[in-house]
Amino acid sequence: MKSVLTLIVDDEPDIRELLEITLARMGITTYSAENVASALSLLRLHPFNLCLTDMRLPDGDGLEIVDYIQQHHPHLPVAVISAHGNMDTAIKAMKKGAFDFISKPLDLPSLRGLIKSALSLAPLNQTKLSAINTLLGSSPIMQEIRAKIEKLSRSQAPVHIRGESGVGKELVARLIHQQGPRAAMPFVAINCGAIPQELMESEFFGHKKGSFTGAVQDKKGLFQAANGGTLFLDEVAELPLALQVKLLRAIQEKKVRPVGEQQEIAVDVRLLSATHKDLAEMVRSDTFRQDLFYRINVIELIVPPLRVRVKDIAEMTEHLLTKLARGNKIAKPKISKSAITALEKYSFPGNVRELENILERALALYDGKIIDEQDLNLPINSTAVTTTAQMIVDKFDAAQKSLENYLEGIEKKVIADALEKNVGNKTAAAKQLGISFRSFRYRLKKLGLE
Repeated sequence: MKSVLTLIVDDEPDIRELLEITLARMGITTYSAENVASALSLLRLHPFNLCLTDMRLPDGDGLEIVDYIQQHHPHLPVAVISAHGNMDTAIKAMKKGAFDFISKPLDLPSLRGLIKSALSLAPLNQTKLSAINTLLGSSPIMQEIRAKIEKLSRSQAPVHIRGESGVGKELVARLIHQQGPRAAMPFVAINCGAIPQELMESEFFGHKKGSFTGAVQDKKGLFQAANGGTLFLDEVAELPLALQVKLLRAIQEKKVRPVGEQQEIAVDVRLLSATHKDLAEMVRSDTFRQDLFYRINVIELIVPPLRVRVKDIAEMTEHLLTKLARGNKIAKPKISKSAITALEKYSFPGNVRELENILERALALYDGKIIDEQDLNLPINSTAVTTTAQMIVDKFDAAQKSLENYLEGIEKKVIADALEKNVGNKTAAAKQLGISFRSFRYRLKKLGLE
């Protein structure tokens, strides 16, 4: 690391000295600044490989430095140093593009790990080819998704991937991992909806032998298994509220306590999550913790459904047929233009996963010459909506909207009556209606009564 140059920004001489000594022992040359103005001057003069900046500075804050680096040196990883427990500030920094954060008092092993991860980042644009070969589609929306994946892979910020079932949320998560500095470390994926509730704590955090009936030996949890790498929580909306509390603590403290263990164990994982549900709506309805939502949803990445990127269907069909033919050890079949047209008109409620299933079925049924439209066996009446059908849909939508307006009027009256009976006391009105105060406030705002 002799050619590595790092900028240290902190107004405390003791912290600057500690960082200088630590980096010097790693063979890293450092320049130090005690405020924003000095830091920006040094950034203009030297080609730094890394920046470590405190958040609170005499003439501003570290966010100004993060903004400057993102604008003028997007290749330069910047990590922020925040006061212990001040996660909100660290989250703001990561939303702006900071690589990672570390809390005071500084933990030197964690600091060294952060520095090594930051310096192992691949140069920008070096990973584009692998993403193109894995996440198919030349439509503008897919080009934008790949660009976001490349950017997100250079950060350690928690990312929440949202999209319908079958769009490839786990594939996106794997690409973020593979293009980042943790690529050589484990990628551990878990479907939160597939774990029995009584085993969840043990699965996530591990357990000690004898801690409960059936615990015949020590077991590492998912956090420990993913240590140094990435933990991907698929269908995170399925987590019960009791486990959400413990998960939040593990994320904030970067420590876990196995079931039956007295001591906490330090873990270093990058957290990625996904769901097809609307977590923000679940927060409003009190079925998902707001504080956990803010921690895992530092950055949201929405993966579009297949029906909004019709131009990619032909390309994806060719790729999937090649893959299926190779797996079945047969020659790749041809597919007719009419079959492609039928696929492009289909709505694909199951997205990419459904496209692969349709092609696999067609491969088993076609006559060995060419896959035609009838070989696809698409569900009846599921292709593009006809003019007549669209009129029916429009009428239904209008009727549904009329019904919604009617029900909304009833809801307004009930809430207004409750407020009147409780002399404007919102807490008492919510209690009378049997709903939480948060849900009551949400309804007031939604109905325009607040």
